[in-house]
Amino acid sequence: MALGFSNDLPAAATVYDCMDELSGFAGAPPQLLDREAQLFSAADVVFTGGLRLYQAKRDRHPNVHAFPSSIDAAHFARTSEQDPQDQASIPHPRAGFYGVLDERFDHQLIAEAARLKPSIHFVFIGPIVKIDPVALPQAANIHYLGAKSYDELPAYLASWDVALIPFALNDSTFYISPTKTPEYLAAGKPVVSTAIYDVVRGYGENGLVSIANDAASFAAAVEQSLSPRSDAWHKQVADKLQTTSWEKTWNSMWSEVERVLAVFSSVHTAASPVQTALSPATSKPRSSREAAVTRAHAPLRHASYDYLVVGAGFAGSVLAERLATVMDKRVLLIDKRDHVGGNTFDYYDHAGILVHRYGPHIFHTNSADVMKYLSQFNLDTVNRLYNLSLDADGMQAFLAGRVETPALIRTSEDIVVSRVGRDLYAKFFQGYTRKQWGLDPSQLDSSVAGRIPIRFNRDDRYFTDTFQAMPKYGYTRLFERMLDHPNIEQALGIDYREIRKIYPGIKTIFTGPVDEFFGYRFGKLPYRSLAFDHQTFHREQFQSAPVVNYPNDQEYTRVTEFKFLTGQQNARTSVVFEYPKAEGDPYYPIPRPENAALYARYRELAEKVEDVHFVGRLATYRYYNMDQVVAQALATARKIMGDTDLAASNFSVGREKLTRTLAPGGLLAPARASVPSQ
Repeated sequence: MALGFSNDLPAAATVYDCMDELSGFAGAPPQLLDREAQLFSAADVVFTGGLRLYQAKRDRHPNVHAFPSSIDAAHFARTSEQDPQDQASIPHPRAGFYGVLDERFDHQLIAEAARLKPSIHFVFIGPIVKIDPVALPQAANIHYLGAKSYDELPAYLASWDVALIPFALNDSTFYISPTKTPEYLAAGKPVVSTAIYDVVRGYGENGLVSIANDAASFAAAVEQSLSPRSDAWHKQVADKLQTTSWEKTWNSMWSEVERVLAVFSSVHTAASPVQTALSPATSKPRSSREAAVTRAHAPLRHASYDYLVVGAGFAGSVLAERLATVMDKRVLLIDKRDHVGGNTFDYYDHAGILVHRYGPHIFHTNSADVMKYLSQFNLDTVNRLYNLSLDADGMQAFLAGRVETPALIRTSEDIVVSRVGRDLYAKFFQGYTRKQWGLDPSQLDSSVAGRIPIRFNRDDRYFTDTFQAMPKYGYTRLFERMLDHPNIEQALGIDYREIRKIYPGIKTIFTGPVDEFFGYRFGKLPYRSLAFDHQTFHREQFQSAPVVNYPNDQEYTRVTEFKFLTGQQNARTSVVFEYPKAEGDPYYPIPRPENAALYARYRELAEKVEDVHFVGRLATYRYYNMDQVVAQALATARKIMGDTDLAASNFSVGREKLTRTLAPGGLLAPARASVPSQ
């Protein structure tokens, strides 16, 4: 909102410090979002006051950094021999909260918790704002002490037995990262919180804060927190607080500002400050960022690395983790995109729903070591189509009477009609394949449709695997944990060719397009691409299943409704429409004889290059399922190690890290869905 009077001020750089999503608060100015859009256009660097806020803003600007709440730990660690006068008469045990009592305060939760635990006294410090004081819960064990100064807070906090974060889960709390969490911990107090995302991610997952989802569990957690904390917990808290000091956060912020200024100084030779001013709301902001670069890259930490890994998808990330963990190699992992996770990258959209940017990816496996990726053909679809009621045996007999047996199976048309007959082929496979691949099934290798198993029973899960689920905290979080190793440095949003100039001759894992690696010497390998249209609707449900395929009439081939894949609760719903394209990012290698012959020429070149391993879909010009990519990466790691026994004995190290990300209790089974795309 300050843009109304600051838009003509000269500035060497513009910083947008986004501490909260104020548009979600009651009484927010209607022009707030428009002003924010202007500020994003003018800003050179953006800071966010929490993790979820970062996830919501990172796609709106090329230079966004998360800085969760930082505190003066010593201030809140002060002990007080004398209880403040207005609190001294309140019996123990005490469970306290300080902060503004507004629409974020879950008064119903506190009323019920106080009723369930009448021996515990609930103390609240802070002004009452934007809510009727009459609505606040009243009981003999609930005490409101009014507003206190910052200097007074440690004395009140020191004599509490448990500290509380009793926030309601609504629009005003969706993006918050409560500063009181580390403040409470600095005082050595056990903390009980509702499931605020940043508290869960930053503290709950690590066991530093107890998380409760309803009044009964909240009350129980408060009572359990009255027991003394272990020395290990206190040490873990101290280690965490080392990362949240004001000084450390300020230094990190200022280093990002200095990066921006350094970029500008390399572009502008004039001695006067760069003029960065906002024009009227309808005009395009004038920013020196337009004349310089779109992203400021952090300098690399080391002068040398043992391995360069190109591509931060499954293939590159698994290999980076293997090299760092098992072989103790120093690894530089780069990707031209500004995120890890490859095509599985997910993020929270503006509605607060976790979505997959590049279409749905469902985790499923029959193995503890690799993921097996299978398709399905749904029995109930056939029963509804032909008004039948067949069991598995009846379905087999029904299809057996309709199949055709080509003399030789060469194409996708051959394999489908040999398994389900020409009528189902025409209704389900032919139109879909033409849209998806831009070719008739008779022009595609049999391997394309061969990936789709025929299902005869009424198992309506997306895949037939024993285990089917989604990572509890999303794929991006899974990759972040996989790559959380001191030997791995990431450089995102950067082209491989830039790094190759800095580290010539470095041992390399290459997961990008093999034809690009060789400068398209023999011409480009053809791919099918996709365009994704993400939309949010103000209703509970958009379609009858999480994933619905459209084989014939529409231009799109598939629509995915994300919250029903991941078990999310939200009054709104977000979907993505997928449109096949001939041009764009490479997704699907096109399996035709002439393309295989072209790839064979590149493969011959690749086999002659020393110290470069080509791994993954793009580097080997072959469509792999997720489990196959992981298996290929692990096999490459064993080859590099040169000792299969060593690789096998150490595989559990990385698998344990992956397992911690997904289980126990870390998997959510997806809802039913229809046939996946080829």
